[in-house]
Amino acid sequence: MAEHIVMCVKFQKELPGLDEPPWSGELGQRIYDNVSKEAWQLWMQRLTMIINEYRLVPATKEAQEIIAQQMEQFFFGEGAALPPGFVPQQQKK
Repeated sequence: MAEHIVMCVKFQKELPGLDEPPWSGELGQRIYDNVSKEAWQLWMQRLTMIINEYRLVPATKEAQEIIAQQMEQFFFGEGAALPPGFVPQQQKK
């Protein structure tokens, strides 16, 4: 199967996309169609911060609504694209 390539909304260039929609419904499909694996990793870091900051229990409906809203804003909201020349923080090994 050919690799899924997307025009990433975060990095503004073609990059490998996710293997499948990461969320249910229309939002998940938009992410699958427009978000690279690299941008998804940035989101996962942000998600951890959101869960901790708001003390969310991800299994609850309320938490899932907040997560979906934050995800929408992160990828598709105003200022969603990273500034030109942005270099992601390197993971500590």
